[in-house]
Amino acid sequence: MSMLKTAVLAAALTASAVSGAYASDAATPTTPTPAKNVVLVHGAFADGSGWRPVYELLTARGYRVSIVQNPLTSLEDDVAATRRVLDRQDGPTVLVGHSWGGTVITEAGMHDTVTALVYVSALAPDAGETTAQQYAGFAPTPEFVIDTAADGFGIVRPAQFKAGFAHDTTDADAAFLRDSQVPIHMAAFATPLTQAAWRSKPSWAVIATEDKAFDQAMLVHMAERIGADITRVSASHALFYTQPGVVAEVIERAAQGVRQGE
Repeated sequence: MSMLKTAVLAAALTASAVSGAYASDAATPTTPTPAKNVVLVHGAFADGSGWRPVYELLTARGYRVSIVQNPLTSLEDDVAATRRVLDRQDGPTVLVGHSWGGTVITEAGMHDTVTALVYVSALAPDAGETTAQQYAGFAPTPEFVIDTAADGFGIVRPAQFKAGFAHDTTDADAAFLRDSQVPIHMAAFATPLTQAAWRSKPSWAVIATEDKAFDQAMLVHMAERIGADITRVSASHALFYTQPGVVAEVIERAAQGVRQGE
């Protein structure tokens, strides 16, 4: 199993059927209570350290920022880790997820403190869907290759990490991200969600236009389906690291309940 699409589609064979949600099913955009808390959730093959540039920008603007360290052992474990951080918030909170973290915030975002969701080149399944099902019908991305060990945990193939994950970083930064990546148990992609926070809470999305982990059409489809306010930026899959200013700006708009054009 080398390609992520191959891996997740194989996992999807054991998953439940697609529930068929459309953008009209998403939350009607409303103005959430202004938030001063932000919780950042990393994706697969990464840890929370990559959020530091976004963290520094937001804390400088007066936000209270917390970073989840997902174990990446299962969807349930990652959601539990996120909820533990949400339990510590003292008021309205923007919940932000990158990549696989989008699946996590979709499930965990029903927490009472969460007033807005931000998807950063992120997955956005519906209740009853799996992460794997989001890939169906979209083109594979040859630069993004996953090596899966006998124990079921996968990592981005080191020799192709920069090309597939972070081509717009320096060689040194790409090497750090590569060597600090956290394996994810691939079975997590086959776990159906029990709820979808984007159905009841407003969403924003930042899409990296040079993302090699996802088909662009897939990213746009997911963001449009959930009714997200979409911002595009020229960046790799590591946009949380290479374009922190854009990501922080969108998070701040979500915190204030401001959508583009308003």
